[in-house]
This record gives sequence, C-alpha cells and structure tokens, in this order.
Amino acid sequence: MSKLKVGIAGYGIVGRRRHLYINEHPFLEVTAVCEQNFASDYSGLPGISCYNNYHDLLKEDLDVLFVCLTNNVAAEVTIAGLEKGLHVFCEKPPGMNVDEIKEVIEVEKKNPQLKLKYGFNHRYHDSIREALRIVQSGELGQIINLRGIYGKSRVIPFSGGWRSKRELAGGGILLDQGIHMLDLMRLFCGEFVDVKSYVSNDFWKHDVEDNAYAMMKDEKGRIAMVTSSATQWQHKFNLEIFLTEGYIELFGILSGSKSYGEERIVYGKRDEESDNGQMESTTIKFLQDNSWRDEIFEFADAIVKDLPITSGTSKDALETMKLVFTIYYNDQQWRNQFNIKNPNL
Repeated sequence: MSKLKVGIAGYGIVGRRRHLYINEHPFLEVTAVCEQNFASDYSGLPGISCYNNYHDLLKEDLDVLFVCLTNNVAAEVTIAGLEKGLHVFCEKPPGMNVDEIKEVIEVEKKNPQLKLKYGFNHRYHDSIREALRIVQSGELGQIINLRGIYGKSRVIPFSGGWRSKRELAGGGILLDQGIHMLDLMRLFCGEFVDVKSYVSNDFWKHDVEDNAYAMMKDEKGRIAMVTSSATQWQHKFNLEIFLTEGYIELFGILSGSKSYGEERIVYGKRDEESDNGQMESTTIKFLQDNSWRDEIFEFADAIVKDLPITSGTSKDALETMKLVFTIYYNDQQWRNQFNIKNPNL
C-alpha cells in the first residue's frame, strides 16, 4: 500500500519527537506540520509543507493527524480532524475538561471508520508492561493497594510557560503530569468509585495547582494513593503495587529529559516465615525507551489492518479526565475557588 500522509499540528518538543518515530514506520510519512512560532518564510523541513495554524494544515491532502497542541485547543483540533475524515492521534491531556472529551466522543461515534487514539505514553514503557504481565499472571496474587508519586520541580517546564496559565492549560501538575499516574492506576485496578482529595497552589501561586493528593477506592474496595507534585525538587516517578502474595515497585521512567533516573522494576514474593518483612527480590533495569515508537506503531497497525484501538481509547481519555476532575471537585475549597463542575453528572 502507499504511505499514509501525516500532518502534525503543533511542532514543539513533543511534535518533533513524534515526527522522529512516525518516520520509522514503513506506511507513515509526515507531509505537513504547523507551529504558531514558525517564521513566514520557514524552510527548515525540506519537502514538508509548514504552516502557522491548523486551519491551513487541514487544507492539505492528509490521511492522519497528530495533535500536539496546548490543552485549550486539543479537543477542537481533534474534532476538526475527525470531521475532515482523518485518523487522529491526540496527546494527553485530551482537552481542558470532561465536557470537551464528551464532545469529541460524539463526533467519533459519527465516524466509526476512523481511528482515534490518545497518547497515554507511559503504558508503553517496558517497566509498566512487565508489571502488568506479573499482575495479570496471578503469580503474586491479587492487588491489595497501590501508592504512587509523580513529581517535578516546577509547574513551568523548559518547553514554555503556558502550562502555568489556566486559560491555556485547564489545570496544573495533576492534569499535565499526574494524569499519567492516574491512567496507570486505572490500567491496574479499573475504575475508582470514591475519591478524597486535597489540591493546592500555595507554593508557586499560579492559578493552577502545584500539588494534588488523593486517596481513591476502586470497585473492589482496593485503595490507591497518589501524590502529584510540582515541589518535588528531585524529579521522581515511583509506583508501588502490593499484592496478596508479594509486591511490585517501579522506580524512574525514561524520558527525554533523563531527569527521572533509570527505569527499573523490583518485585518479590511474600515469605510467610519471615517476621521482619525481608524477602528475596528480582530487579530488572530498562536502558532503552521504546514507548514512543511502540505507541505509534500500534496506532499505525490499527489503521492499516483495520484493528480496534485497545489502549489509549476515547473511553480511557474520558474516564481518566473524569478522575482528574473528581480530585479537583472533591476538594471543596479548590472547587469553589475555580468553579469546578462535578465531572460525574
């Protein structure tokens, strides 16, 4: 078959990285990109049409659209791509709020022949895949509870300051980064039905949160605790899964910045004869990050072979966004300050 023509809306750090891995797939080819900061005479990508806005990009003859834009336009551009008859891959978060995702899903339903996938990239990391394999195998029994920490040292990242502005981002560290941890907890446990939370912007004083803390109960009564922080001076990713016959602990996550340390998994089986909790454990280190490539290749295969999207679906996007906004809503002070709607109505 001929190559699928791909457009990338948003050519910042993420868009450029997606381009790198799109090029590796034999049936994908980037033919157009847009970025509002391009100069009018930009010619840095020979053979690729370059625009300053997505409206001009969508006038191109495309088959696939990658949406790598700020949160305030992510859902709008996803809808525009679907309405133009394009398969769409959209980065997380999928929009500014839950209502926007519901609007996307309504358009998706009208175009069942198109593939829509969301970039919950952490699912494709080798440490996560190994943890999921262990859990699903039952070799360490059933999950009892989970505890996760995901944090960095500020709300404003090196890629620009828009993430600190509510009108562009919709939320802070929880929506931007903690959403990955919530998505993983859903991956392991399913949906959460009861949430207690505290949210604050006491340190950085932006109109988005710099810390969020939540305790969540799933449909089976299992508890998950999560901390999403922009005052974690040493960047950190840590997910602990405690099971009836042992434990799994994930440390670090390979990223472009390399600031979260090496990626590794440690797991061990409970020793009933031990009084002090010591047990033998297995450690696996992962030295390569294949998540971006694998995620894109899975999306491309779904298009080429007409397979269903099974991970990063619009349902995943909706349920994870509902969980983010349930955490916001269930802190009464935060809810009142920013007029947060109940996402479950």
